[in-house]
Amino acid sequence: MADPSSYRPKPGQIPDTPGVYRFRDEHRRVIYVGKAKSLRQRLANYFQDLASLHPRTRTMVTTAASVEWTVVSTEVEALQLEYSWIKEYDPRFNVKYRDDKSYPYLAVTMNEEFPRVQVMRGHKKKGVRYFGPYGHAWAIRDTVDLLLRVFPVRTCSAGVFKNAARTGRPCLLGYIGKCSAPCVGRITPEDHRELAEEFCDFMAGRTGTYLRRLENQMTEAAEEMEYERAARLRDDIGALKKAMEKNAVVLADATDADLIAVAEDELEAAVQIFHVRGGRVRGQRGWVTDKVEEITTGALVEHALQQLYGEETGDAVPKEVLVPALPDPLEPVQEWLTGRRGSNVSLRIPQRGDKKALMETVERNAQQALALHKTKRASDLTTRSRALEEIADALDLDSAPLRIECYDISHLQGDDVVASMVVFEDGLQRKNEYRRFQIKGFAGQDDVRSMHEVITRRFRRYLAEKEKTGEWAEDGTENTLEEAVTPTGPDAITAPDAGTATATATTPGTDPDGIPVNGFKDEDGRPRKFAYPPQLVVVDGGRPQVAAAKRALDELGIDDIAVCGLAKRLEEVWLPEDEDPVVLPRSSEGLYLLQRVRDEAHRFAITYQRTKRAKRFRAGPLDDVPGLGETRKQALIKHFGSVKKLRSATIEQIQEVPGIGRKTAETIAAALAQAAPAAPAVNTATGEIMDDREDEAPETTADASGEPVPAGAPDDRRGQER
Repeated sequence: MADPSSYRPKPGQIPDTPGVYRFRDEHRRVIYVGKAKSLRQRLANYFQDLASLHPRTRTMVTTAASVEWTVVSTEVEALQLEYSWIKEYDPRFNVKYRDDKSYPYLAVTMNEEFPRVQVMRGHKKKGVRYFGPYGHAWAIRDTVDLLLRVFPVRTCSAGVFKNAARTGRPCLLGYIGKCSAPCVGRITPEDHRELAEEFCDFMAGRTGTYLRRLENQMTEAAEEMEYERAARLRDDIGALKKAMEKNAVVLADATDADLIAVAEDELEAAVQIFHVRGGRVRGQRGWVTDKVEEITTGALVEHALQQLYGEETGDAVPKEVLVPALPDPLEPVQEWLTGRRGSNVSLRIPQRGDKKALMETVERNAQQALALHKTKRASDLTTRSRALEEIADALDLDSAPLRIECYDISHLQGDDVVASMVVFEDGLQRKNEYRRFQIKGFAGQDDVRSMHEVITRRFRRYLAEKEKTGEWAEDGTENTLEEAVTPTGPDAITAPDAGTATATATTPGTDPDGIPVNGFKDEDGRPRKFAYPPQLVVVDGGRPQVAAAKRALDELGIDDIAVCGLAKRLEEVWLPEDEDPVVLPRSSEGLYLLQRVRDEAHRFAITYQRTKRAKRFRAGPLDDVPGLGETRKQALIKHFGSVKKLRSATIEQIQEVPGIGRKTAETIAAALAQAAPAAPAVNTATGEIMDDREDEAPETTADASGEPVPAGAPDDRRGQER
């Protein structure tokens, strides 16, 4: 615990101008970001007598080890810079609104030749029209199913679309009239885009035009005695009205507005937002946050506005935003919103009428969300605290292990040996700090040696980071082992994005393991790979694995990190110095937390191992051609149809493929000439030899879980997976 007076700036050092300030801890990690109209007055509030500070503010200033600031010209610039830094650094003491789920949107991909209607989650993409958010994906699908009768826009995936275009047969929706079938040319791209525009107009609230048009067409069809067409139009009108009824009118003047309500107590706050478009509630969402500092309702509203509109532009920011309390000062926030929209935005508190009544409804939703969250979380907080205390008592630690790292080794009969590192902080997963490794120090199956290598590499990186920041000084040899630290595949876990609002770019280099580092200064406070030490290292295994991990730490001179292992057979906890394991009660919350950490490490490791194995099985002869990327490989296969036909092609014929020059064509021809062609495929039903098969990859089959395995592998092969 640091004394704030040890890093308090000297009198006169802090400017009396607008700016943004950052508090950092002893590891140079940014723990709090704030803005101020006057930096001098604002920062002086943090260096008062500790007894007079709010308990959470007191915790923040005693956790920090330094403070720095950046001067800006206006309060609007300070607001923008504060938002950018909070998004980048993810400071632990800032108010952060977290969705309890990823809300689905109804999206229309207007950036494609044939726009597609679909459900989308996550970050918004350029050129896509979004409507929502909705509470449930099924609500979107019900609405789309009704509207496709009138606006038969494409809803199929790219693969289905291409397959229909290739075969000349549309999908089922094309046959039943719920798709205009642009895949087979029933409608031109221009007409289909116009249809998509009409769909977007209807979803945006401009419904009267289409209803009147359909009613006129129905009347004309009835007068001309085309009763079947009139009946279809009648059903279309009914479908549109039913879709409109799903979003009841709440504001009679066709208002576009967002209503934000806040329910709070001393520790937490819940925010609810209703998105009203065309007078109808088009979407609803909500967040809950811990109040990690003493903060007013107006400040909570300001943070909510940053979260909502920080990455939005144009019509995504409505003309009117109704809130329960105004930020102080109001002008910078209103000017910032106006800049995001490109036209004037009204930020105000509703006083009377329908808007006041609707705001009361949103406030009731916020209160219910806070009550539900507290009901769920009360036991969760208590349970996590008890689990960490039980682990500390069982392992004889000085304090509860707030950061736990767990390591696991995975392989298949000694092939594709990989390792995983998962991180839990305060008993919760920290997925953005997960890492994975390829074991390259040796070949074959040796879990103990693999564990020693992984622990050595991870903490050698930690010491290198300390040395860069001046916290550690030793003359060590450079580590040349390579980590695969950027996860891919189904887990999609990556390091945080690079860049800050005020960082100065430098020439990217490499770290001690040969991994390229981001082109920004190390001192910018961004989360770095392996930069923060755990209080406890858990390994998946028994006494041998624990001894290997402890030996690796001893060799690096690290003696302030506890090590234990969790053996699967009897769920015993092993310590390096003890002859006998520590046996925690089966009902122990500490044991349950260790099991969760161990199981998560195993899941992450085996997922990576399966991804590597599948990639190896899918490898083909073109993968061995140096300098040939995925795009040009696909272009070659598309041009020739198969690797077999490509192998028989001349250099001149290979050069006909766009992007393939003479030298590359010669390299491809030489590589394919050296690679032995695969055996021809045989139709087992007829005995026919399939001469024109595409032999891009060796034959594979699938196991019970859907994972690819080599043809002819024994049925129990997955059972030998570690």
